[in-house]
Parts: sequence; C-alpha cells; structure tokens
Amino acid sequence: MAWAGRNVLVTGAGGFIGSHLVELLVEQGAQVRAMLHYNSRSDVGNLQFLPAEALANVELLFGDIQDAGCVDAAVAGCDCVLHLAALIGIPYSYVAPRSYVSTNIGGTLNVLEACRRHQTPRLVQTSTSECYGTARYEPIDEAHPLQGQSPYSASKIGADKLAESYYLSFELPVATIRPFNTYGPRQSARAVIPTIISQLLAGQSEIQLGSLDPMRDLTFVKDTARGFLAIAEADALLGEVTNIGNGKAIRIGDLAEKLVAMINPDAKIVCRDSRVRPEGSEVMKLICGHEKAKTLAHWQPAVSLEQGLQETIDFMRDHQHLFDPNTYTL
Repeated sequence: MAWAGRNVLVTGAGGFIGSHLVELLVEQGAQVRAMLHYNSRSDVGNLQFLPAEALANVELLFGDIQDAGCVDAAVAGCDCVLHLAALIGIPYSYVAPRSYVSTNIGGTLNVLEACRRHQTPRLVQTSTSECYGTARYEPIDEAHPLQGQSPYSASKIGADKLAESYYLSFELPVATIRPFNTYGPRQSARAVIPTIISQLLAGQSEIQLGSLDPMRDLTFVKDTARGFLAIAEADALLGEVTNIGNGKAIRIGDLAEKLVAMINPDAKIVCRDSRVRPEGSEVMKLICGHEKAKTLAHWQPAVSLEQGLQETIDFMRDHQHLFDPNTYTL
C-alpha cells in the first residue's frame, strides 16, 4: 500500500505508540485522522510532541471508542484503520476489570462493525504479547497458546478473537499485530523503563521496582510503528496474528543495572512488595518469534537497545517536568 494520499484513521492517536504512528504516516504522505479520547482541555496527549508542521496536517477528532456512532463517523471514508485505542495498564486492570472489557472488547467491536459497514479496505487490530502469558516455549511464535493472566490480557484476547471472527464470518480485511514490549520517547512513567529513568533523573539514590526477575523482549517504538505499516501492506497477513519483537530478552534487573550505569552509577536498585504483581498474574518471560513478520511483511527491528535507551533518556531529560517518579504506583 502506497501511503501518500491515503485516508488513514488512527484510534488511540494520543497514546505512546499511536503518536509515533501518526508522525510516521504524515512523513509517508498519508491524510491522517487522529481519534483522541474526549477531554475538556482539548489535550492531544503525545501528539503535542509532533513537529508543528506535521501536526498541522493531522485531522483531530475527539470522541470515545465506546460510542458506536462516534466510531462510525470516524471510520467513514477511510482507506485504512489502525486501531490502537485501549486501556493498557495491567495493574489498574486488577482494580477496574469491567472498564477493560468495555473499552478493549466493546470498543473493538465498534471499530469492526464500522469497518464492515463502510467496507474499509484494511484494518489493523492491535494486540499485545501479554496475551501469551508466561512462555510455555520460546521464542514465542503466533501458535503459542493464549493465557489470560490478567484482566487486561484477557480483554485483549477477547478483542483479537472478535477481529478473527469478523475475518472468518464476514471476510473483513483485518490483520492483527501483536507487539512485544515497546519502549521509547513519550512512554508513560508507569512503564518499567520510564519508571527507572525518571527516578534516576530525579537523583534518587534508591531505585524502587517490582520483581527484578521477569524477562522482556524490548522493541523501540519507531520499529514498532514501522511494523504497523508493514503488516497493513501485507495481503498475506489478512486474518492472521503477527508478532513484532526483537527475538531476544533482557532481565528487568539487568535492564535496571544498564540504565543505572548510563545515568547514575551510584544508585542502588530496591525491590518493593507494593510494586510486585500477584504471583499468578506475573508473566515471567517474553521472547518474540518474529519469523512471520520478517518473511511475509519484510519487517525486522533496526534500532539497538543501547541506541533506543539513549534516545529515551534524552527525551525524558528534555521533558523531565512531565515525569514525576512518585506519581505512578499502578
């Protein structure tokens, strides 16, 4: 798919990955409609970090993914819909699981119905590696069993299966992207890498974390954004789930040590019980098998962990006022 001149809707456009995707689409010459969750402040979220000339070429649409009429209007006239809008915080899903079902499953149903009604040529549904749960084998390919180890992951499994059903039942041209852990500039301080960096930049001598033993496959956000476009362009991936990740993992404790060495070698890492997930809910190891993306979408990661971490540190240092290390406990 040539993106120049194409009408593309991005739901969840003010989010971390969504904002990078909008920026990439504008660079590719697409006509971008950015759907943002309504708020009384006209806050555009992470789109505020786009260059002014890029944001000027984006159609901003405030609404709610849970409102079917709003979603229908947003989808109308689009050549492609990239659906990222979701509740994503795993710890908060323990507190308010019903809201995850309403947003992640109900909202996805609204998108699927709107795309079906308007005969949208292409839809990409955003999944998550959390759907796999703790690995039964590694690397984790797309055939790995799904495990709802948190209300969040269960809601995303439900949304993915709805997308699959619309492909099989109605021949809706939908492909599902399943990114492993994405990191980079603009990520919320509730995520592990910004949590560590924000505490280090604040000069804290003790860096408070949850469990240090889980292992995560980390993908830089610009690589993930490229993955969305590559999967949207690949006809062979319609009706399929496709992993996006590096194919190697790092232990959270080792990641923290790496960041400490990069910012403040004198800091110490401390595990706090209040930050540890329930034992049965913790996913211990995620390593991506991305052969399908490499073979059928011609995608592979390009940014090294060291380069990606440095770009993230630089961004957070430049915007340190936005990252209070004491704000996020959930």
